[in-house]
Amino acid sequence: MPKFVIERAIPGIGGTKAPELQAISQKSCSVLQELGPDIQWVQSYVTGDKIYCIYNAANEELVREHARRGGFPANSVARVMSMIDPTTAEA
Repeated sequence: MPKFVIERAIPGIGGTKAPELQAISQKSCSVLQELGPDIQWVQSYVTGDKIYCIYNAANEELVREHARRGGFPANSVARVMSMIDPTTAEA
């Protein structure tokens, strides 16, 4: 399944307390259950004013539909074309 990076601009999100982050996560998971097995949330990174999410999905439209149903912004959705890490440097 293709992998996507989603950028969500949410001013001040970095100051959000654990109970609210839990509620956001619960909402996301309930929408994912509605959408079925063609979309999976892998991980998210919360910064000061943005959340960067990694999703596996059959297509970009499913990612955007998740955002619409959940009430989450999806300011940027980019398909991952390849991945590299320190081991990529090894021969």
